[in-house]
Amino acid sequence: MTQEELQTLVEAISIEWFQRPFMHEAIFNARLKTTGGRYHLNDHHLDFNPTLFAQSDEQTIVGIIKHELCHYHLHLAGRGYRHRDSEFKQLLQQTGGLRYAPAVAKKASKIECYQCVRCQTMIYRKRKIDTKRFRCGRCRGKLAWQETKRPNDDND
Repeated sequence: MTQEELQTLVEAISIEWFQRPFMHEAIFNARLKTTGGRYHLNDHHLDFNPTLFAQSDEQTIVGIIKHELCHYHLHLAGRGYRHRDSEFKQLLQQTGGLRYAPAVAKKASKIECYQCVRCQTMIYRKRKIDTKRFRCGRCRGKLAWQETKRPNDDND
């Protein structure tokens, strides 16, 4: 979805569900990581998470847009626009917007495996360590790198 398609979609949803025009800017913001969107109180523009939009179906995308438009229209009308306000909760339920953003699929992390040369203890870390500098915590023996494991690997 492009910026222009996003702007058109937000304007169409605003007219259809809120019977009011959306007069500001709707943009993608790649810095958003855990939220679906954000309403800015100072200049009234909306930011949306492009990663979440790429992973979600159309119904979820419309739900996220409705959520942000609830903030937008209530704030401009001088009514309760915060998540805790009853007016916000009521309008969100009437329009069918999402209360919470769905979880974003995270990149699979890797695990570095080391083994002590002396006592054979396996040591697992998310980050690589300098085997010349660090030693085994149990016996102070040298560490030797074994492998990098991915979470979907079944071998132990």
